[in-house]
Amino acid sequence: MRTLSRIAIGTTALGVATIAYAAGYERTRWTLRQATLPVLAEGARPLRILHISDLHMLPGQKSKQRWVAALDELNPDLVVNTGDNLAHKQAVPAVVRALGPLLNRPGVFVFGSNDYYAPKPKNPARYLFPSNKRIHGIPLPWKDLRAAMLERGWIDLTHNRTLFTVDGRTIAAAGVDDPHLRRDRYDDIAGKPDRQATLRLGVTHSPEPRVLDRFAEDGYDLVLAGHTHGGQLRIPGYGALVTNCELDRGRARGSSRWGSHTWLHVSAGLGTSPYAPVRFACPPEASLLTLVPRLTSSDPALDGSKGARFGASARVR
Repeated sequence: MRTLSRIAIGTTALGVATIAYAAGYERTRWTLRQATLPVLAEGARPLRILHISDLHMLPGQKSKQRWVAALDELNPDLVVNTGDNLAHKQAVPAVVRALGPLLNRPGVFVFGSNDYYAPKPKNPARYLFPSNKRIHGIPLPWKDLRAAMLERGWIDLTHNRTLFTVDGRTIAAAGVDDPHLRRDRYDDIAGKPDRQATLRLGVTHSPEPRVLDRFAEDGYDLVLAGHTHGGQLRIPGYGALVTNCELDRGRARGSSRWGSHTWLHVSAGLGTSPYAPVRFACPPEASLLTLVPRLTSSDPALDGSKGARFGASARVR
């Protein structure tokens, strides 16, 4: 009985310590993930993309706002925001403060479910047993956020195909509305992007395979997505428990191949739901992607496997 009591006490203490770590420390351990991806044409100059996703901003999250604003010091050529910026109906000014100087740089965006609707309390077990049922909170002021981004020159890629120039280089970009809410209409943007573009970029909030397949079929070089939170809770040696979409767990965060040509990068994001404010073995992140010319066909990373990955992460204060 004494042994059983000790085990019970030890297990309880470990659980309390884990929750305290996940809720009190790791969820604000802001981290920069860096990756080099060979997606450009031969001879092209490197292009640096700052990928921001899933801020889930609350008005009082000052530390997150300061950290995101300081990312401007990385001097990216392009900023890509893959949605879920809001977690409160009064959070638009906080998001604009966070993006701050980044809004002066070239940028593109799409929105996610938590730009349109506020989060609601849910049973955490729902994430372990996926369902088609969606529980929406109150509508959020996404139109105000969109207006602020457009006013500063960022491009809304929601069901939009466009060409624009960054540092003298042409980028062909297209995006869809949130597939998690089944708002995506890929047919609106279907077709081969400009073959002469330095980069052909696809953008979506949720990395649903049905959408990724369409981008790959059309010949996009790189697709950026968020939504998964990297699993949010990861088990060392096992990885993400869930992705909250149809994407496999092995791609819950970071870079991987999608078919023989397209690269995929999924951001683990910078926020959590206010009703599940924990992260474990998955710190909040933004990503700095350095795009370089493609490797030769003999390189093993270009064998068509979906498993090849580049990238590393580092704590940035």
